[in-house]
Amino acid sequence: MKTRIVLIAGLTVAVAATAAGCGGDADAGGGETEVVAGFYPLAFAAERIGGEGAEVTNVTPAGAEPHDLELSVRDVERVRSADLVLYAGGDFQPALEEAAGSAEGEAVDVLEGLDLREGDPHVWLDPLRFAQVAKRIGAALEDPGGARRLVSELVELDNEYRAGLADCARRELVTGHDAFGYLAERYRLEVIPIAGVSPEAEPSPRELERIAALVRDRGVTTVFVEPLLSPEVAETVAREAGAETAVLNPLEGLTEEQLERGEDYLSVMRTNLEALREGLECR
Repeated sequence: MKTRIVLIAGLTVAVAATAAGCGGDADAGGGETEVVAGFYPLAFAAERIGGEGAEVTNVTPAGAEPHDLELSVRDVERVRSADLVLYAGGDFQPALEEAAGSAEGEAVDVLEGLDLREGDPHVWLDPLRFAQVAKRIGAALEDPGGARRLVSELVELDNEYRAGLADCARRELVTGHDAFGYLAERYRLEVIPIAGVSPEAEPSPRELERIAALVRDRGVTTVFVEPLLSPEVAETVAREAGAETAVLNPLEGLTEEQLERGEDYLSVMRTNLEALREGLECR
């Protein structure tokens, strides 16, 4: 039997399998495994692990914030009827998490069992924690070989980060929202988020004044903004503190333009590393 892996976002898939005549066929009578993935890093991992046998579509549209995901009636039905649902629990995407509870197939919370910061799902920004997620997805897809290949790439990425951030003039990481805690923990940085884990939770004017004063007092030269969020609040902090801004991508989603250019999780993480090295004045 030949199995194909498909990640679906509002896409109707019809499968017709016809049995072969006398003698049979290894591909005959096969079906498709329908997999729904919540957002870009999970779709990337499933695609990388599945290789040519995987047709991957992200349930969160390119360029959209996954925190804001709303499911259509058709999406909910796809989740319900899927063979496998990949999602991050902890109310990161409440609509998908709720729909996954009624899935007829296997629903996998990729965060379950991981060492987590309270209320923080952004484990993919730590390559080694993301390697644990890759192993779990590989097991769900029954493709441990594909998972091992991705894990090897993630270990290499971790080595690059360790070397690149080993010797920096400063270690304060000021970000638009609290998405980089796992990365900061792994590479001995001190994260100073302007907003909370959810980017919708904007700080009060008094809190902005406090953060700007902290940035100024610490001698921070760079405040990092995010490509899918308005930079206005982070720019206000930078302006008040006399700092510059630079882009740091939390990889919750890539834009259509990035995907068309062939960018992916690994390439964007390496771009992030260069931005960090420059902003933190690493040697």
